[in-house]
Amino acid sequence: MEKQPFSQIHSTLPIEGKRRGGSLILFPGSFDPFTLGHADLVKRALQLFDQVVVAVGVNELKPGWIPVVQRVEALKDFYKEEPRVHVDQYAGLTIDFAASIGATAILRGLRSVKDYEYELQMADVNRQLSGIETVILFADPELAAISSSVVRELAAFGHDISAFLPEGYMPTNK
Repeated sequence: MEKQPFSQIHSTLPIEGKRRGGSLILFPGSFDPFTLGHADLVKRALQLFDQVVVAVGVNELKPGWIPVVQRVEALKDFYKEEPRVHVDQYAGLTIDFAASIGATAILRGLRSVKDYEYELQMADVNRQLSGIETVILFADPELAAISSSVVRELAAFGHDISAFLPEGYMPTNK
């Protein structure tokens, strides 16, 4: 059997536009606070998608460490020079918000095996309910230990958390 070049083997696959269905990805989360790990995921997603919507999920039952309005404003200020990143907030199901903005995928990050089971379950449910795919990016190993909950705990005990936050991102807690 004669070997064919990769481009010929896959030339019959249907491709719609530059990327299937568009190039807007939703990055949902509480971002309480937004960490170096989150910023790294956005930066890497911009290499794959034309636009990233960073959306702060609102849960009235969990007001959070930093009020939602302050998180959104801090993120808007942080990304004000990057026209391909949009910041918003939403309440309700992530898949409903994703549909309302025309997102073709949801971005999630994995730091460890511990994150995998939860993200797999959510991705499967989201795909079954809405058809939207989840794009998983693995955390940079140097940033994998950073989580919003660890940063909040350090701050609660009076430690400087600036080393875990992107330079130029300045949220203020209550």
